[in-house]
Amino acid sequence: MPRVALDQIAPNFSLADHRGNRVSLTDFRGVKNVLLVFNRTFA
Repeated sequence: MPRVALDQIAPNFSLADHRGNRVSLTDFRGVKNVLLVFNRTFA
């Protein structure tokens, strides 16, 4: 996925939440702020 420049609209994507349900960025359309947290595991 290419980098998104500042002040540009992020492309739509979907990921599984902590319960395994698919969540898409478009699910939050119209919400002023969305906080994304990407946890990393170290092996």
